[in-house]
Amino acid sequence: MKSLLKYLNNYKKETILAPLFKMLEAGFDLLVPLVVASIIDSGIGKGDSAHILKMGGVLIMLAIVGLTVALTAQYFAAKAAAGFGTELRHDLFKHIQSLSYSQLDHVGTSTLITRMTTDVNQVQAQVNMAIRLLLRSPFIVFGAMFMAFTVDAKAAMVFVVAIPVLSIIVYGIMLITIPMYKKVQKGLDQIMMSTRDNLAGVRVIRAFNKQEAETKRYEEENYFLYKTQMLAGRISTIMNPMTYVIVNGAIIGILWIGGKQVDTGVLSQGQVVALVNYMSQILVELIKLAGLIINIIKALACASRIEEVFQLKPGMEEGTRQAGETSEYIVEMEHASITYNESGEESLSDVNLTVKPGEMIGIIGGTGSGKSTLVQLISRFYDVTSGCVKIHGVNVKEYTYEALGRMISVVPQKALLFKGTIRSNMEWGKKDATDEEIIEAMKVSQSYEFVMQKENTIDAIVEQNGKNFSGGQRQRLTIARAVVAKPEILILDDSASALDYVTDLKLRQALRNLGNMTIFVVSQRTASIMDADKIVVLDDGQVMGIGTHEELLKTCETYQEIYESQNKSEEEGR
Repeated sequence: MKSLLKYLNNYKKETILAPLFKMLEAGFDLLVPLVVASIIDSGIGKGDSAHILKMGGVLIMLAIVGLTVALTAQYFAAKAAAGFGTELRHDLFKHIQSLSYSQLDHVGTSTLITRMTTDVNQVQAQVNMAIRLLLRSPFIVFGAMFMAFTVDAKAAMVFVVAIPVLSIIVYGIMLITIPMYKKVQKGLDQIMMSTRDNLAGVRVIRAFNKQEAETKRYEEENYFLYKTQMLAGRISTIMNPMTYVIVNGAIIGILWIGGKQVDTGVLSQGQVVALVNYMSQILVELIKLAGLIINIIKALACASRIEEVFQLKPGMEEGTRQAGETSEYIVEMEHASITYNESGEESLSDVNLTVKPGEMIGIIGGTGSGKSTLVQLISRFYDVTSGCVKIHGVNVKEYTYEALGRMISVVPQKALLFKGTIRSNMEWGKKDATDEEIIEAMKVSQSYEFVMQKENTIDAIVEQNGKNFSGGQRQRLTIARAVVAKPEILILDDSASALDYVTDLKLRQALRNLGNMTIFVVSQRTASIMDADKIVVLDDGQVMGIGTHEELLKTCETYQEIYESQNKSEEEGR
């Protein structure tokens, strides 16, 4: 939690003024029992109506001033907490963006979403509460004890006994419940992950009639969360009755001791009432403090989970180079290998490849053969564990991310469009793209015709994830988004799988006419890569052959099997 407190640095004034105003309010509250005692002793006891009215006016004044001071404190506390939450979310999001793909895969999307939302909200809420009450409640407790001593030292000894006992109870329960609330947050993570998976895969679940199985799994996870929350909640709720018992016992002690002293004339009735009021104030504040501590325990668990994310150092260090060197090859892979996190075997082994500017490179292989991994090494989504990957003769690790972004455009396997318009999506490729550039990119990607049929053409609305477009339309729009950037290297990671053969052919022909752009086409269809300058054949992370379509049909058994199986399927389909 300490490391997160730096986000209050810009709100030092508010974090000082808020508790000061709350303690000022507490000071007014501590005067109330003395005013009530005066009304009882000097007003009611002596039948002095003027004194009663005078002291009643003082009570009203204390209430008004206390309310004003409390509202001022609330304003400063809310301002500090809101600023704290805003800056924390900003830095957390920025830090997550700096993590490597491997780290994101390892941590998991669902837990990161939980920490960005639920955990930060919980911490922000408790920062607000802590600024207002963390000093006020102890101030009232010890202030009431001090005021009790000013009334009568003998009766005030009850406070000296009660307060340490109450402190031990609160501290003990806090030690027990902190680990439990950490388990609650882990259970919440699991619920979030299950919910996300089910919503994303609802069609698959229904297609395989797995609704009951998924519902049962969700109920089991939900029940675990319920049981953990109930156990932590039950232990936490012990605090209130235990504090009530002790405080009420203390009040009985005050009445017993005070009653005897009233009989002997040492104390007045008003003073005994004041002592009881002070003990009641302690009870109210301890209940508030107990609730605050329970919530702070939850917030500390949330804060530790947020700190865990901040403690993740970016897995890949950014380089400093903005440009490459003069080289015959635009892309070179020298003995490139990669092993994913917690994987015993290499996902890609000893890849050697050279690519000249303007060449089209096809990459083919079975599922899990390493096709996507190979192109992700070029764009530096992942780093090689051995060997190296070069662009323009320079190791990709030496480039800045901005420089790589300028040189490379990637169209991933899953076509993703952002909510907005077609134009705003195209501007992801180039911020200042003109209408002519956008239209030209659409013609290349074969999306021009259906976009022009839209009511607002390139300003047509795009719903979240592009759900108002078909799979093939989304793929073509994502290709257009990459093309509009006019990169040196264009990577199509199986991004034309939803296109028919005719559209796929037109797309490849249009890409060929883009000039000196180097294109990597990942596909499982030989028809999509057979006219490439080079074809890389992969099988289980190993390069089985590199060459043209004709060369591989003669020399590569793996490629022959793929080609023959697909051609045979097509002939049987006819």
